[in-house]
Amino acid sequence: METLNFKTSIKDKEGVTVVTPFLNNLKHVDGWNIDLSDSDKLLTVQTTDNRIGENVIEAVIQAGFSAEAVGRP
Repeated sequence: METLNFKTSIKDKEGVTVVTPFLNNLKHVDGWNIDLSDSDKLLTVQTTDNRIGENVIEAVIQAGFSAEAVGRP
Protein backbone atom coordinates (compact mmCIF):
# COMPACT_ATOMS: atom_id res chain seq x y z
CA MET A 1 0.00 0.00 0.00
CA GLU A 2 1.24 3.47 -0.91
CA THR A 3 0.47 6.82 0.72
CA LEU A 4 0.08 9.96 -1.38
CA ASN A 5 -0.14 13.45 0.15
CA PHE A 6 -1.66 16.61 -1.28
CA LYS A 7 -1.89 20.22 -0.12
CA THR A 8 -5.49 21.33 -0.71
CA SER A 9 -7.71 24.40 -0.51
CA ILE A 10 -10.42 22.49 1.40
CA LYS A 11 -11.01 24.58 4.51
CA ASP A 12 -13.85 22.96 6.46
CA LYS A 13 -16.13 19.95 6.95
CA GLU A 14 -18.49 21.30 4.31
CA GLY A 15 -15.66 21.14 1.77
CA VAL A 16 -14.88 17.58 2.84
CA THR A 17 -18.53 16.69 2.22
CA VAL A 18 -18.35 18.20 -1.28
CA VAL A 19 -15.16 16.37 -2.26
CA THR A 20 -16.17 13.00 -0.73
CA PRO A 21 -18.06 11.55 -3.72
CA PHE A 22 -15.29 12.57 -6.11
CA LEU A 23 -12.59 10.84 -4.05
CA ASN A 24 -14.76 7.82 -3.25
CA ASN A 25 -15.30 7.19 -6.98
CA LEU A 26 -11.58 6.89 -7.75
CA LYS A 27 -10.23 3.44 -8.55
CA HIS A 28 -7.32 2.08 -6.51
CA VAL A 29 -8.10 4.27 -3.49
CA ASP A 30 -8.33 2.23 -0.30
CA GLY A 31 -8.96 5.22 1.96
CA TRP A 32 -8.34 8.92 2.37
CA ASN A 33 -8.35 11.63 5.02
CA ILE A 34 -8.16 15.42 5.09
CA ASP A 35 -6.42 16.94 8.10
CA LEU A 36 -8.24 20.25 8.51
CA SER A 37 -6.01 21.18 11.46
CA ASP A 38 -2.91 21.08 9.23
CA SER A 39 -1.97 24.43 7.68
CA ASP A 40 -1.84 22.75 4.24
CA LYS A 41 -5.22 21.03 4.76
CA LEU A 42 -3.35 17.82 3.97
CA LEU A 43 -5.18 15.17 1.98
CA THR A 44 -3.68 11.72 2.58
CA VAL A 45 -4.67 8.96 0.16
CA GLN A 46 -4.01 5.25 0.71
CA THR A 47 -3.70 3.45 -2.62
CA THR A 48 -2.52 0.26 -4.25
CA ASP A 49 -1.33 2.26 -7.28
CA ASN A 50 0.94 5.25 -6.65
CA ARG A 51 0.42 6.43 -10.25
CA ILE A 52 -3.03 7.87 -9.49
CA GLY A 53 -1.77 11.21 -8.17
CA GLU A 54 -3.03 13.14 -11.19
CA ASN A 55 -6.44 11.43 -10.86
CA VAL A 56 -6.67 12.56 -7.22
CA ILE A 57 -5.76 16.14 -8.16
CA GLU A 58 -8.34 16.12 -10.97
CA ALA A 59 -11.04 14.78 -8.63
CA VAL A 60 -10.36 17.58 -6.12
CA ILE A 61 -10.43 20.17 -8.93
CA GLN A 62 -13.74 18.77 -10.21
CA ALA A 63 -15.13 19.26 -6.70
CA GLY A 64 -14.16 22.95 -6.89
CA PHE A 65 -10.92 22.96 -4.90
CA SER A 66 -7.21 22.93 -5.61
CA ALA A 67 -4.69 20.20 -4.81
CA GLU A 68 -0.94 19.94 -5.14
CA ALA A 69 1.17 16.85 -4.53
CA VAL A 70 3.60 17.14 -1.61
CA GLY A 71 6.35 14.80 -0.53
CA ARG A 72 5.34 14.22 3.08
CA PRO A 73 5.16 10.75 4.61
